[in-house]
Amino acid sequence: MRSITLLFIALFILLFVSCQIEKPDINSLIKNGDYTKAENLIKQIVATKNISEEEKYNMKFQIERMNRIKKDFTKTADDILNYVHKYYPDAVNDDLSKWEADGSLEFKIIDGKKFYFNRAASNLFRINKEAKAKKIEVDGLQVDKLDSFLESYLPEIMKERKNSTFFADKRMRLNYTLVVDTDAVPPGEVIRCWLPFPREKGERQKDVKLISINNDHYVISPDEYAHRTIYSEKIAQKGKPTEFKLSVEFTGANEWHSLNSSDVKLYIKDSDLYKKFTAERPPHIVFTDRVKELSKKIVGDETNPVIMAKKIYKWINDNIPWAGAREYSTIQNISDYCLSTGHGDCGIKTLTFITLARYNGIPARWESGLMLHPGNWNLHDWGEAYFEGIGWVPIDQSFGLVNSNNENIEWFFFGGNDAYHFIVNSDYSQPLYPAKIYPRSETVDFQRGEVEWKGGNLYFDKWDYHIDVEYLN
Repeated sequence: MRSITLLFIALFILLFVSCQIEKPDINSLIKNGDYTKAENLIKQIVATKNISEEEKYNMKFQIERMNRIKKDFTKTADDILNYVHKYYPDAVNDDLSKWEADGSLEFKIIDGKKFYFNRAASNLFRINKEAKAKKIEVDGLQVDKLDSFLESYLPEIMKERKNSTFFADKRMRLNYTLVVDTDAVPPGEVIRCWLPFPREKGERQKDVKLISINNDHYVISPDEYAHRTIYSEKIAQKGKPTEFKLSVEFTGANEWHSLNSSDVKLYIKDSDLYKKFTAERPPHIVFTDRVKELSKKIVGDETNPVIMAKKIYKWINDNIPWAGAREYSTIQNISDYCLSTGHGDCGIKTLTFITLARYNGIPARWESGLMLHPGNWNLHDWGEAYFEGIGWVPIDQSFGLVNSNNENIEWFFFGGNDAYHFIVNSDYSQPLYPAKIYPRSETVDFQRGEVEWKGGNLYFDKWDYHIDVEYLN
């Protein structure tokens, strides 16, 4: 069992360290959008050439990746115009071309036809400043419910802090359901399922208690695994969906660190921690020329780690608007994608912060799970930065600056996190436990769950999930 697990881990790591196939003709075809030609060439090579199992694995995943991109890019110009006409009644194809040129409309040419990202139309009114203003003009200013909640919640909990790092505990029960579509798997076949499970993390997240799971046999991953999962199996039944249900309680605390630049000590640069968390980690943490040039602009001659990190945080907050994201498994380099397109969701922004921080010698790492704020449940990613003399502190780049005249509230998520951040993962792109046989649906994060059977992976279009939260105190 151990040797099989290690084999899957090796294949998994190889897949993400070498995202592109070492075949220039295939890479060129994929880059040019000639997906059908690329797929046929890959199949021919796999069937006729003497190549290693690792190469076959990588090549087959490239076919899967192209299929995933096709599912993310299905909208036509008419679809986009139909959405846009509410705000720009006279918009025509030339307007779409203008928005494409400035990066506001994401599209791909696939087998000679132009397809827009499924969320490109709504993202236009988040990315493009003029379009954003036009939407406000037509719809009126919409108050973000999460922003409104945080603006009232944070001042209240900070009153309870009393000089504590962890305070104002919240006891919650997460009820999580994953439903595999009817007949997605032949009847009688075993469906393997991994669901998110809360990670114990000192005072920050503790007292985890499994209340129920609709399976007599299950496995909770060991603590050393970066993705915290609970695994179980079910037999597919003809004409019926397959449900995996979980109910678990935990206590989350609010966490806040006062980050004073004068409290920071010199890094111990020969320590394992410093070397590991300031290093590049292809494909998503790479010190590209774009990163180096932008870093000069943001950081300048500053040398204090807290001030440098604060500058990076502020720049991303001010210059990278939130936008609905493609599936991460379809993006070759997430931090570079963010800086080249100028937008991103929580995970994309987080990896961008981590990359810029590491390039500047500030240890940074990934953390993620769910956000369980009342009425605002969702998947969510954030990070942590390490300051010598202070330790690891939360950095939620996506939540960004809070609208407040109190500096501690305004910068709360630079060095703090609220109790509703549900921690599942302490890293990204790591093996699951038990080992997954086929490539994951989400190759970077782990939040929604993963499902497979002996015939292959079940992608997100074959199942759905539901979150329900009970607030117990």
